[in-house]
Amino acid sequence: MHDAPPTHSPVPSEPLAPGLKQRHLTMLGLGGVIGAGLFVGSGAGIAVAGPAVVVSYLIAGALAMLVMRMLGEMSAAMPASGSFSVHAERALGRWAGFSVGWLYWFLLVVVLAVEATAAAQIAHGWVPAVDQWLWVLLFMVVFTVANLTAVKNFGEFEFWFAALKVGAIVVFLVLGLLAVLGVLPDTGPMGLTNLTGQGGFLPNGWDGVVSGVLTVVFAFGGLEVVTIAAAETDDPARAVGRAVRSAVVRILFFYVGSMLVIVTVLPWTAQQAGLSPYVKVLDSIGVPSAGQIMNIVVFVALLSALNANLYGSSRMIFSLAERGEAPRGLLKVSGGQGGGVPRRAVLASVAFGFVSVLLNLRWPDTVFLHMLNSVGAVLLFVWGLIAASQLRLRRRLEREAPGALTLRMWCFPYLTWVTLAGLLAVLLLMLTDDAARPQVLWSAGATGLVLLVAVVRELRTRP
Repeated sequence: MHDAPPTHSPVPSEPLAPGLKQRHLTMLGLGGVIGAGLFVGSGAGIAVAGPAVVVSYLIAGALAMLVMRMLGEMSAAMPASGSFSVHAERALGRWAGFSVGWLYWFLLVVVLAVEATAAAQIAHGWVPAVDQWLWVLLFMVVFTVANLTAVKNFGEFEFWFAALKVGAIVVFLVLGLLAVLGVLPDTGPMGLTNLTGQGGFLPNGWDGVVSGVLTVVFAFGGLEVVTIAAAETDDPARAVGRAVRSAVVRILFFYVGSMLVIVTVLPWTAQQAGLSPYVKVLDSIGVPSAGQIMNIVVFVALLSALNANLYGSSRMIFSLAERGEAPRGLLKVSGGQGGGVPRRAVLASVAFGFVSVLLNLRWPDTVFLHMLNSVGAVLLFVWGLIAASQLRLRRRLEREAPGALTLRMWCFPYLTWVTLAGLLAVLLLMLTDDAARPQVLWSAGATGLVLLVAVVRELRTRP
């Protein structure tokens, strides 16, 4: 392996059509990480951290925000459909771009199966006459077609999906605040009783906060798609800068604000892992059919994530093909009015997604569980490579093209090093956790295998 030289051959110009607007990108940044992990998975964080889950979300959110700022800096200076994979190649060498690109693609197509299956379970509950596998097939076909047409269709789907999710959280925050203040019918001012009772704000100590971080940090995965999508806007540098600036603060507001409302309205002991704390809060303040309402929101969140992951995976493998790291046949794009869509890349991604879904439906506790574990900690590895790439590229950009740094990482390089240390700490803590350890080990194995392939390819291409 070797570092990329200071002067290198440019990445081929993007033949993708600039069909996304600023409103698409901004809403994608807001809605990309607001999913089932927040609406349902947050219950697990509350169960281990108590009211201090607010601190867990602050820590995890700060880590995600720092990674996003670094990614935004590089993407504004060098927009590309491969985003951090292209940045890693430019900063660290071909081995890094190859590794992070394929790992991220694998992560998306495996998680895609979880989202499709979970959405199908909800739909099957509504219409039991239709088998679960038929719902999966329907969702996969609909979003494959959407992604095979002009990119603006993907943008419109995500805009309205994200708008519904954001709207749901805003309504929840307003209702929760009114309940806390005692404005709603049959409620009185709640004060801080639920924050300080049942063992206090830190019922499980700082160990609970740390466990909460391990539980909630992965809910922030998905922010990266914004910088991938930026390459398909009219002004990528400006678009990604605005999206990053607006998204990170609002996402922290939605996540941390939601958790603060939940643990203030209800005792943390009332929450259960696997059950939506949002439903419990809405039920407690008398919102009719709260469970069904949240089921609809979670359903939309899952379909939104499925759509975004199919888009992100297709653009990532297309970028790998551009740089000779994936089959060149994937480079073909559609022509005509809805042109510029990498249809073969979409079909390649959805094909593997279909395989993942079948494995999930047939062997959810064996074969697919191993696949899921093998990507469980990959997001942390991807974030680590983003930080390492930014360390190298920032200094290079300051020397060679300082004008391209329209969006800058805060307190460089100190916060970049803090981020790397934080990611390493999370990985080490996962190794000490019995439930999380298999994910780290399987993910490390998958990462090691991809790195081995990358090294062998690089050695074979050396003169």
